[in-house]
Amino acid sequence: MPQSPVTIATFVSAPYAENTYVLSLEGRSDCVVIDPGFETDQIIAYIEEQKLTPSVLLLTHGHADHIAGNEQMKQRWPDCPIVIGRLDEPKLADPMQNLSGFLGLKLISPPADQLLEDNEIFKAGGMEFESRWIPGHSSGHLVYVMQHVEPVQVLGGDVLFAGSVGRTDFPDGSMETLTEGIHKRLFTLPNDTVVFPGHGPATTVGEEKASNPFVGRPSGWRG
Repeated sequence: MPQSPVTIATFVSAPYAENTYVLSLEGRSDCVVIDPGFETDQIIAYIEEQKLTPSVLLLTHGHADHIAGNEQMKQRWPDCPIVIGRLDEPKLADPMQNLSGFLGLKLISPPADQLLEDNEIFKAGGMEFESRWIPGHSSGHLVYVMQHVEPVQVLGGDVLFAGSVGRTDFPDGSMETLTEGIHKRLFTLPNDTVVFPGHGPATTVGEEKASNPFVGRPSGWRG
């Protein structure tokens, strides 16, 4: 358990209302940046105001709205590594796979510095992140579970939202796969687990189990 609670600052980037999170611990000068989006200036301004230095750009998946800030962040902090799940790494350099090509943007991110597998423990900023592979929105999507804080916290990307789930109509999407992953890998966490999603407000596992119209109350669920 950290000596102090995790501070989680949220930055919402237009045009897709994507959430970027900056995580830090009191008394430390480093931080963890989750999914830097299009409006990178506000993220950099906050980090500099707080006199922090990013120790990692930790990506849940490789869609354009979640990687758009990588280049500017790397320009500001060249030594800050980009870390993403191995199966979604190809999206960084492929505008069609990261969906920016369909929008005429043709966004390409700097390459990854480290690739994560399922069920890895990644440490940065004095915090520990357990990677859990939950495809269905994106084939290599990872969520990051922080078991060492109370309550448990999840950086969930575009898997589970408050009252909704990530889109599954992309080329590598599958509602069946996404539903199975949520039931087996998120809904098994304690009910008070806080989920910080890639879009929209934070929610809890218990709230989504009870009321999410897409994946709530799975068949045979006894939680």
